[in-house]
Amino acid sequence: MTDRAPRTQLATHRVTNQPPPSHDRDFLADDPPLREALGRAAPAWVSARLAPLGRAVGSDHVQGLGEAANRHPPQLRLFDRHGRRLDEVAYHPAYHELMALACEGGWHAVAWQEEGNGGHQAHVAALYLLTQAEPGFCCPVTMTHAAMPALRHAPALEAAWAPGLLAHAYDARSLPAPEKQGLTLGMAMTEKQGGSDVRANTTRALPVADGWRLTGHKWFCSAPMSDAFLTLAHSDDGLDCFLVPRFVPDGERNAIELQRLKEKCGNRANASAEIEYRGAWAARLGEPGRGVATILEMVQQTRLDAATAPVGLMRQALREAWQYVRARHAFGRALAEQPLMRAVIADLALEVEAGVALMLRAARAFDGAARGEAHEAALARLLPALAKYWHNKRGPAFLAEAMECLGGIGYVEEAPLARLYREAPVNSIWEGSGNVICLDVLRVLARHPEAFAAVQAELGAVRGRHDDFDHALAELERELAAPAEALEARGRWLAQRLAQCLQAALLLGQAPAEVAETFCRTRLGAEAGMAYGVMPTGAPLAAILSRIEA
Repeated sequence: MTDRAPRTQLATHRVTNQPPPSHDRDFLADDPPLREALGRAAPAWVSARLAPLGRAVGSDHVQGLGEAANRHPPQLRLFDRHGRRLDEVAYHPAYHELMALACEGGWHAVAWQEEGNGGHQAHVAALYLLTQAEPGFCCPVTMTHAAMPALRHAPALEAAWAPGLLAHAYDARSLPAPEKQGLTLGMAMTEKQGGSDVRANTTRALPVADGWRLTGHKWFCSAPMSDAFLTLAHSDDGLDCFLVPRFVPDGERNAIELQRLKEKCGNRANASAEIEYRGAWAARLGEPGRGVATILEMVQQTRLDAATAPVGLMRQALREAWQYVRARHAFGRALAEQPLMRAVIADLALEVEAGVALMLRAARAFDGAARGEAHEAALARLLPALAKYWHNKRGPAFLAEAMECLGGIGYVEEAPLARLYREAPVNSIWEGSGNVICLDVLRVLARHPEAFAAVQAELGAVRGRHDDFDHALAELERELAAPAEALEARGRWLAQRLAQCLQAALLLGQAPAEVAETFCRTRLGAEAGMAYGVMPTGAPLAAILSRIEA
């Protein structure tokens, strides 16, 4: 048989002391924290349905698609060769294949097709896996998923659009929605002068006989090849939410002009555009003047996904680092046998395990809210914001540390860690930057006492199991008893501590004692350090490291 393996004997040296060539993996079977969490709390069908996705995402083929989609970013096509206006974006075939993997699997639709029956847990777990193939293409998957609650505010629009948005099909053609097998949906909300302060928007909406006409600009339009966009514009009633399709009802292209694509730090496989509405046709969603409340139905869903994606990035980086340090030898032994490196990798593993626990608990709250359970509905108000804030604050330093485990080879673009590092800030910025999320947390605490009561119940259930947890919880309760006007300046500390205490409570309730107790000591106790790898004396590193891969 012909040996097709890469040559290791080169002209001047032999290639040694490197990890073996990559091979197909199963990213679900090899992930004990994810498998255990799903087996404990999700219906059995969730893990069964995820199994083929875990094998696909872990394959060399799909991993190669993620790399290709980043090396060949989307290209703006404003005109055809004869000068006719197109306003289209051309993507590499790898991007389309990744979109097909997600949409044909129904991962954008599963939360609604299995609503109340583990659908949100399935969606979040799938997104966590898909992110490990390539995070950028997950943007239109997330927004298509997240649009459904907003569409429910307009039953006629829901009836027209839901079948295509929920179809297990990917159709990349630029055609009117009724002519396509599957649809995707994007968002165009912020403007130059306002950003997150959407009430400063200047886009205007004027009523016409068959709907509305929008005129104005949008500074960020995510996934501009989507079949429609949710957007905000001012009418005489106030700030309203609209659905703006790429083609008007008679089949002509809508007056949505792409100005340019953003040249972003990361997220390169995904297109983000500046657009102008030049009298674009639109249909209004929700009650007049209630546009922010309507689009927040979508934002609440996207925030849960933005809390999940960084955990997927961290999991992929952890796997890369662990595989490298086990194969790489220095100073006479494998890096994975050396105490300092073991401490770093174990600390990274703790972070991933805690992130998986919190993201799936938030998804389970969404499932419970769909069943009408008051406790779960109250948790669903608060957990996505807490998880989005904290997971994204932990991500960049995590990815830098994982890159450092590989040394110089981790810093070059041939390794995925450079790409993951560039991706790390995006989910912290999109759908509400850190300060915006902290203000939302404070608003929920002030306006929805049932949400904090539900969180207190979750935390109180494990009070007494670890001293560091108990001390942190008591400190948190003292801080939250302060007058509301004093809390804003402490918003980041409160969001961080609430998230960490929730992670600790979840691990104390469900993870092995070695994991839970070490997490409490390193995140909540006097031994907590600023950098990854600052582990307490006697920490059970071997037990923690054994859970990185099955």
